[in-house]
Amino acid sequence: MLICHFLVHYTADTQLLNVLRNKRKFQKKLFSMFLKYGFLVMDMKIIFTISLIAAVCVSVSCSSNTVSNVPAGMTLVWADEFDTNGVPDKSKWDYSLGGNGWGNGEVQTYTKDEKNVFVKNGKLNITAIKDKELWTSTRIKTQYKAEWTYCYIEIRAKLPKGVGTWPAIWMLPSYDKYGNWPRSGEIDIMEHVGYDQNVIHTTVHTGAYNHRINTQKGYHSKIKSVSDRFIVYAVEWRPDYIQWYVDGKPYYRFDNEKKTVLEWPFDIPYYLIMNLAIGGSWGGKEGIDPNMKSVTMQIDYVRVYQ
Repeated sequence: MLICHFLVHYTADTQLLNVLRNKRKFQKKLFSMFLKYGFLVMDMKIIFTISLIAAVCVSVSCSSNTVSNVPAGMTLVWADEFDTNGVPDKSKWDYSLGGNGWGNGEVQTYTKDEKNVFVKNGKLNITAIKDKELWTSTRIKTQYKAEWTYCYIEIRAKLPKGVGTWPAIWMLPSYDKYGNWPRSGEIDIMEHVGYDQNVIHTTVHTGAYNHRINTQKGYHSKIKSVSDRFIVYAVEWRPDYIQWYVDGKPYYRFDNEKKTVLEWPFDIPYYLIMNLAIGGSWGGKEGIDPNMKSVTMQIDYVRVYQ
């Protein structure tokens, strides 16, 4: 109650009071207010209020099953809470468009049509749809909008279910400083293939370590009910290592061997990608369920700290 009075006195944000009863909505509204007020105005009372309440709320899990684990000393620098229904925020997101397999034999054509990508009820929906045996889906990215070198990124997501699905949350370099893929690197925060339900993969690709020469570095393990609940997938990227987390628990770590850029090209800006592929050399290894008509990956939020 003290917190409520404090917020009323200093923010005069009636929308916030309307969602106080719902802890999930309250936290998302709080992050949106922090982005709006903390970055755009100089009213120190507002900034102090938002920072104080954010510290309280971030330290508490949104549910017993999802946990944030922001490293000490890092602060929020970029986020999308997906609070506005309709198309995703054009100032934050762009798209990769087209088909032709995307180098992996995938069957979908990527679009930015609202039927394939839309925000509703606080969630980003990436939906793959089959229409007359042709699949469409979306690959959304921050390329040319936002990029980071060394950061902590977390994405709260619920994955699709179905044989032939291949959702991914990953990062690519903003420019190929060390050469074409994989020499300039790739960071796979989360990959899942529908024929191997509930197994979460995390991987790095470099000139020395990649699947083309069967030397890729990564880890996979079974995580309960990834298509039935939201889970926080995160990566902590430092000059000396990359550490993955699932629901706040350490999952895999890749250390900088301090040899050459063939082993560690991870000192340049990267951007974030989220996509839902259908079929392909990996996702379609056991075919595509012929009865599957539509599947969705939902994203609750994306937050970046440095």
